[in-house]
Amino acid sequence: MKKNFFARLFGHLSTVGKHRSLVRKHCFKLGLYRQGLMHDLSKYSFVEFWTGVKYYQGDKSPNFAERKANNGYSYAWLHHKGRNKHHLEYWIDYDLSDGATMMGLEMPACYLAEMFCDRLAASKTYRGDSYKDSDPYEYLMLVKDHYIIHPQTLSELEKMMTILKDEGEEAAFSYIRKEILKK
Repeated sequence: MKKNFFARLFGHLSTVGKHRSLVRKHCFKLGLYRQGLMHDLSKYSFVEFWTGVKYYQGDKSPNFAERKANNGYSYAWLHHKGRNKHHLEYWIDYDLSDGATMMGLEMPACYLAEMFCDRLAASKTYRGDSYKDSDPYEYLMLVKDHYIIHPQTLSELEKMMTILKDEGEEAAFSYIRKEILKK
């Protein structure tokens, strides 16, 4: 049975609030205070917010449900990725060598670090009590082959996720502070 409007409204607000709170906490550990405070504010814009309420599920992004309803596209996602530099899709452009091929640009270190925080928080938010430090890594392994992403960005993201999986959060944050953000 489909949840009523108020259940979806408060569920979506709660999910977005929890996610943003976790990203903020993780960004602050890395000294990314502004990014932590500003993270995903576009989720409160009309197109993203009401899509989130309409397609709220609680255990996955509402953008997946919007894609199913709209024959494969999500207006909310198109809006979101175009305004948030911590998404790899923000960094896709045409390859100048032929002008037709899409390519991933190398992400600046601060946005790569925020992307790590975002994925960690998303895994914790959607997996809840079932969360394991291997979850973000396993998700990356599942989807990375169809990403358009700069090879160096993917390599660094995979390394951060591997450290998280094998050594835990504190080791991953230490690596990001010392090796990614110091560049």
